[in-house]
Amino acid sequence: MTYGVRKKGEIYESHLFTVKDDKFKSEPFLREVKEVYTDLINHHISNPEQQLKVFDKNSVYLPTKKIGKNNPKAAEIEADNAARQEWNRTADMALLSGIEETKILEIKQTEIHGKASQSIKEKGWLPHLFRSIISKAKDILQALIREKAMPPKPTLDIDMAEFRHMKNLMIKAQEGAREIRRLQDDVLPKLKSQLADTKGIFKGKERKILTEQIQQTETEISAKLDKLPDILKSDGYPDVQAFMRAFREMESVVEQYNRDLAEWERQTSRKPPTAAKEQRRPPERQSVLKHLHEIQERNKQKPPQRQKRKSIDRDSR
Repeated sequence: MTYGVRKKGEIYESHLFTVKDDKFKSEPFLREVKEVYTDLINHHISNPEQQLKVFDKNSVYLPTKKIGKNNPKAAEIEADNAARQEWNRTADMALLSGIEETKILEIKQTEIHGKASQSIKEKGWLPHLFRSIISKAKDILQALIREKAMPPKPTLDIDMAEFRHMKNLMIKAQEGAREIRRLQDDVLPKLKSQLADTKGIFKGKERKILTEQIQQTETEISAKLDKLPDILKSDGYPDVQAFMRAFREMESVVEQYNRDLAEWERQTSRKPPTAAKEQRRPPERQSVLKHLHEIQERNKQKPPQRQKRKSIDRDSR
């Protein structure tokens, strides 16, 4: 079949059909094209760590931009990426602190996308103003995190291999989050308070020591925030959001299994007639394990054969 271009944005195949400009503006079509070209590019990249993936705009995260060589706006893009990464780190902490994904998405939509769109309409594109919008949204999310008590440490009372493994990952991630919150909410404020109270011309040395301690603590917090998702990525989950989705879904499946098992034990403990008792069977453990495994694999990175390795987004977090 022969293809040609009649005019910009309009393609035809012989005279059989016409695809109008509207299709190329639609979100599903653009995403499909992105995925096709990303897969094509990845096919020629032998190193899995250098492979690309299409950013999910419906996630709780903000995409960062790749900085090309000799880009005159490199410093501006770098500052913009840093602000976006701060939001992404805070989103990870919010998820692990038990804040619902829908609430994080609501703040992202109203406080970042909504206010950025309004700002662009009124004042045009101002990078420093966009970074300020992200910073304020991050502060709102951090305030919610401070108000939210960390969920209790998961217990390993369910002897199911897949879910037990997930709980171990959750314990590691939450322990990391607790340490970060301790530094953010206790250690850093105390150091800053001490610095504010250290006044006078003879306290210069003490102020210098406290300033260095504050900088070291802030560096430590930043490093721990960067490493937090790695606990989960090493097991094949692309980010904290994907892991939490899998964990909550698996948790629901296991809870339902436990309810079914308790009901079966209650019924069989009544000593019904032998024939009736034989008809009642306990919930199948193997089918639950299979379901848990399917949930894990669905939420892990693709392609499956490389899900244990990290990948770099072209529009990554």
